[in-house]
Amino acid sequence: MWFNPLLSLSRAVVVLGSLWLPVQSHAVQADDPEAIIRALVRANAEMDFPTISHYIAHDADIVSYSIGGRKYVGWEQLAKDFKEEFALVQRLELPIRELNVWRKGDVAWFTMELDYIRHVRDSEPGRQEVLPLRESGVLERRQGRWQLLSWHESLRSLPGVHGASKPGHTNPRTKVVGTESPAVPDLSGQWEITEVEDDKHYRATLDRSGNGPYTQQGGRFVTTRFADRLWQGTWHQPGNDREGGFELLLSEDGKEAKGVWWYSRVGNHKNIPPREHGGTYLWKRLSPVLDAP
Repeated sequence: MWFNPLLSLSRAVVVLGSLWLPVQSHAVQADDPEAIIRALVRANAEMDFPTISHYIAHDADIVSYSIGGRKYVGWEQLAKDFKEEFALVQRLELPIRELNVWRKGDVAWFTMELDYIRHVRDSEPGRQEVLPLRESGVLERRQGRWQLLSWHESLRSLPGVHGASKPGHTNPRTKVVGTESPAVPDLSGQWEITEVEDDKHYRATLDRSGNGPYTQQGGRFVTTRFADRLWQGTWHQPGNDREGGFELLLSEDGKEAKGVWWYSRVGNHKNIPPREHGGTYLWKRLSPVLDAP
């Protein structure tokens, strides 16, 4: 979920700091499920594992889903991913854009939109990975204490590309990673992709934001940034349980893109240094090029 969305992605929510509560558990209203949700988001941003553990149920049979086809059963694998993510990043930001909470007796449920912003260790200064996320989940009050049970996470449309702003919210066209990008092109359509070293060929079907499936191991591309023809994002292949990142330079006519790809995870093997293992890409657009909005 928002607590560890892949991670690379990973492989990205700017800041509405007034929505965050102090992370210390004593500052949280124990009988307020919304306060617990906000405390969890804050604890994730502060990489405060004890607080996260305190407010998430440890039942062995609870099932939750994250982006990229990730499935968590119980607490142990989720806890492991939290710790590995915290070891990889230098800093996290998780500003909440929208949160709605409903409650009936000892059960509460919520919907939320937030951004997951990763500042990765040993990356270029100022470089960020941003995932705009949409969340839903269920909490239960047990012996007077609310705990998060199950949750589901997905990507929403990329900020800075489309979508209307709401009163009191940051204009979604203003920033993805801290700079304005009003002329992002429409990346939608069919793309033929070649992995040059292995001479692999497959096709991607992308939306205008540069997100969509491709015909290799059930894969999916997620665009995390586009600026000055530099196209960056992540890829996920549930078919062989792998994921990583990519960086392309789009041609001036928008018909081709060239660049590199790399692994961030292969099965249970994580902490792979960015750009160390991978190859080169050649993308050719098969659909007509559309003008930027």
